[in-house]
Amino acid sequence: MSHAIRRASELALDETTVTALRAALKSTADEVVQAIIDEVPPYANALSGHMGATIRRAVRTALGHYLDLATGDATGGDAGDAAYELGRGEVRDGRSMDALLSAYRVGARVAWRCLAAGAVPAGLPAAEVAKFAELTFAYIDELSAASAAGHADELAARGRAHERHLEHLARDLLAGASPDVLLASVQRAGWQPPVSLTAVLLPAAQARPAYRTLDPSTLVLDDLPDATGVLLVPDADRSHLLRQLTDRTAVVGPARPWTRASASYARAVRARLLSSDIRDTEDHLPELVLSADADAFADLRARALAPLRTLPVATARRLEETLRAWLLHQGRRDEVAAELFVHPQTVRYRMSQLRELFPDLASPHRVLELTLALGLRVS
Repeated sequence: MSHAIRRASELALDETTVTALRAALKSTADEVVQAIIDEVPPYANALSGHMGATIRRAVRTALGHYLDLATGDATGGDAGDAAYELGRGEVRDGRSMDALLSAYRVGARVAWRCLAAGAVPAGLPAAEVAKFAELTFAYIDELSAASAAGHADELAARGRAHERHLEHLARDLLAGASPDVLLASVQRAGWQPPVSLTAVLLPAAQARPAYRTLDPSTLVLDDLPDATGVLLVPDADRSHLLRQLTDRTAVVGPARPWTRASASYARAVRARLLSSDIRDTEDHLPELVLSADADAFADLRARALAPLRTLPVATARRLEETLRAWLLHQGRRDEVAAELFVHPQTVRYRMSQLRELFPDLASPHRVLELTLALGLRVS
């Protein structure tokens, strides 16, 4: 309140003027409150009932402190602290700083009119009236600044708290927490659960920039191990999401019910481990299925392809490629030949060898086992 204190030090109010001003204090406060009700719509309901009585007392206190300041009996610190807390309270009550600043402007105008009406008849000289006006508006300006600081600090604190709650919710979702835990996290975060969530893995440095282009309800974490970031996108249009991420190094998991977002995340993680070229996990479901249990897949290959292990390596590799193409093309010789860049007669010769090695090649169970074993190209 240094500016107002300096103004107050230049003001000389005699006892008669001070007495007149203090006598008008209650009616001035009432007029200020009524003017705010009439002219600042956000306060129309807030200033009624118990809240109205509280604010009337606050206005009277502020005016009383102002008169103490004008007579040199106050330092201004208490009023500044109260104004700061008032700004914070406006955030809690859901009002903007614009509404409070409007109330200050209205209050300053009405207070000056009422106080001047008491000071001038009391014989305050014109020069002192001018200084009195300067003090009034300097005081209001500093109260406004203190309230604005309180309002901004409360918004920032709430924003940080909200961000922490959202991050905590995202971690609970990735960890596959129980529905009860998730619902508690949702309530703390003030987040509206969607029908589904789609996990997106990408470098941590790209997480926040990508997040700003997506649905505002998207959850984001950018501090996972290995400099990894993750987005949990609500009710995503998959093709649109993939287009939005075209320039990002992203892996997009499947859409899952929001309480099962961990399943989408887990698949995206596995896809990234499988290949750095995967963007859409839904385009690589066979590879993901066959790589889900690496040990089981290795055992299956070893058992199913055991007859080939009796041959020279080069021969075994040619026959394995032929068998894979024959299974995938359902025995259509010309298509197998085209894929392998060999003559159809070569395919016929190799298949004769394979039937000797696999006498039950026509068995559905053998076909299934070999199809799975050869479903991925293993170097």
